[in-house]
Amino acid sequence: MKAQWKQYISIINSVVKPALGCTEPISAAYASSAVASMLGGTPETLKVFVSDNLYKNSMGVFVPGTGKIGLHIASAAGAVAGDFEAGLEVLAKITPSDVEQAQALIDAGNVEVSRYNTSEFIFCRVIATKGKDTAEITISGGHTRIVEKRFNNEVTFSADKEEGAASTASICDGVEISIRDIYDFATQADFADIEFILEAKKLNVALSLEGMEHEYGLQIGRTMDNSMADGMMGKCLSNEILMYTSAASDARMGGATLPAMSNYGSGNQGIAATVPVVKTADFVGANDETLARALIMSHLGAVYIKSHYPPLSAFCGNTATSSAAAMAMVYLRGGDFAQSCFAIQNVLSDTTGMVCDGAKATCAMKVGSSSQAAVKSMLLAMNNHAAAMQGVISRDVEKTIRNIGRMVSVGMGQTDKEIIEIMSV
Repeated sequence: MKAQWKQYISIINSVVKPALGCTEPISAAYASSAVASMLGGTPETLKVFVSDNLYKNSMGVFVPGTGKIGLHIASAAGAVAGDFEAGLEVLAKITPSDVEQAQALIDAGNVEVSRYNTSEFIFCRVIATKGKDTAEITISGGHTRIVEKRFNNEVTFSADKEEGAASTASICDGVEISIRDIYDFATQADFADIEFILEAKKLNVALSLEGMEHEYGLQIGRTMDNSMADGMMGKCLSNEILMYTSAASDARMGGATLPAMSNYGSGNQGIAATVPVVKTADFVGANDETLARALIMSHLGAVYIKSHYPPLSAFCGNTATSSAAAMAMVYLRGGDFAQSCFAIQNVLSDTTGMVCDGAKATCAMKVGSSSQAAVKSMLLAMNNHAAAMQGVISRDVEKTIRNIGRMVSVGMGQTDKEIIEIMSV
């Protein structure tokens, strides 16, 4: 295998992985589980400090297995019963009695959560006490990326001294990668080397079915299904993608105890990169190998586009993810590389205006909107229609991606601050 392709597989394995619950509160649960492990048991007190963006994305989302919302319960549950070794699935084994114990810790006033002034978008520091001992964990640059451990105020670990300490925010730095490179890798790599990505189908389709069968959030998927049954909506690929993609997000935002295959730290974006591609593959009768190539294209394409701007921002990342999904859908329909680029351009021209105002039930609406934009953009691309030289959309897809990165990184900083301040009132 080419060295370059090995790097691509490493990138995918680093940031496309199972996650139980919204990754921002889960980051706090993970950190709290880590300090509990250091203390050898449940802490007596917890002080949690988080970046503004992590705070924003934790305010309105249910924590799996708890039936409750927010950083207090996420942190307390992680400290009481989190499995530190499970990473983003830290709360997979939580029980009702664990939730009661976590809530008791909160009710006693022993869990404090504060915003922390930092330039890092993903940041969480947890300080815990048990008896005479104090443990401290700092996560920065990635949802489970521990950069420092302290025990009784002595540094026991520092990421600066360790290899492999790079932040996910720079995941593509130093790597020769482009949309053309991703397309060639996805279509030419040995199936055995990329077959692992089919796990994304297993996890995210299971979330779709969970959202269709049970009452989570706004029940968008179930509402679409009922509307098809009474004739208000037609049964077609586009509406099926809207229904099942939204249902998966309904379940995820509603606290379902099933993991999503996340993409670049986001379960919703993992759903957006997976479910529309799977549904399109089913529609065209694609085999597992062809589906795997499409999923590689979608997931790695999404990571690459999102590597051009901060991991958390005022920009709804489902837009970038769905543009990569549209590229993969063109491939499944038999389109060529140029048409795949057309599809990316079209999605980015359509839904780039969506802002991120935190993780919550209505994320399922945005996941559905961006996924429908992917369908529309794929149809246009297959007919050789593409947005170009309009607004931030260039004639060249790589220039368009850089434009989006600049708009988010440089132009939307103040928007993000205002959104956070509005939400914090």
